[in-house]
Amino acid sequence: MIEVAFCYDFDGTLAAGNMQEYGFMRRLGMTPEEFWEKSDAMAKKYAADNNLCYMKCMLDEAKARKIAFTREDFVACGKDIVLYKGVVDWFDRINAYALSKGIKISHYLISSGLQEIVEGTPIASKFSQLYASTFMYNEYGEAEWPARVVDYTGKTQYLFRINKGCFDVHDNKSVNCAMPECERPIPFKHMVYFGDGDTDVPCMSMIKRLGGYCLAVYQPHKPGAKERATKYLHDGRANIIAAADYSAGMKIDCYVKNVIYKIAADAKLKFF
Repeated sequence: MIEVAFCYDFDGTLAAGNMQEYGFMRRLGMTPEEFWEKSDAMAKKYAADNNLCYMKCMLDEAKARKIAFTREDFVACGKDIVLYKGVVDWFDRINAYALSKGIKISHYLISSGLQEIVEGTPIASKFSQLYASTFMYNEYGEAEWPARVVDYTGKTQYLFRINKGCFDVHDNKSVNCAMPECERPIPFKHMVYFGDGDTDVPCMSMIKRLGGYCLAVYQPHKPGAKERATKYLHDGRANIIAAADYSAGMKIDCYVKNVIYKIAADAKLKFF
């Protein structure tokens, strides 16, 4: 059985907008514009990492309103997220097709968003691993500090973890050890990356350069979204662009099925 890894960003790739803009900001009574203006201003003022700043801003704004967020509260926020069309049944549907071609797909999330929020979505159980930012919690179960931050260049380390089968985020020794290409469980040419924005460029560039497949997904009818995806295509970062609709028979579905067919056919040709 050939194993193939499907790697996904979340915000803008599987759901519209940013995951914090659903249950979390609604609970605070903030608009996305208000929140991101504060977060961006903090990053600019201190020349700080944008992801660290959005996490601090989440804690600051919650504290200012005397609202304590526990892990369970963040998970509950995930239930409000509206996923793109076809996403909910995508995983089982594409898995079944792949198995008919002798391929086993493992799905991985690699996101700068919050793992806790993703855990509240109906698709969380479909992923073999969730690689995303997360908080530390105090003795009362309240979020108080970032535990892990996944930034745009840091995303590439998780591709190597998948490639080498070193899934434990605390195991930095194994993932950095030399490993012959022939011994790596999932070669990069057996990876498919789904992304939508600038934070996905390092992953898309690496996967495509090493023989894998990259889809630049864009939100239909969002101003500038298709143009941005088209630029990734022209710049050699993506193999294809597609509107964010994962339904059967749509462009993403058709393209990925052809990728699966090609990987299966390439494997058979090795025996001639």
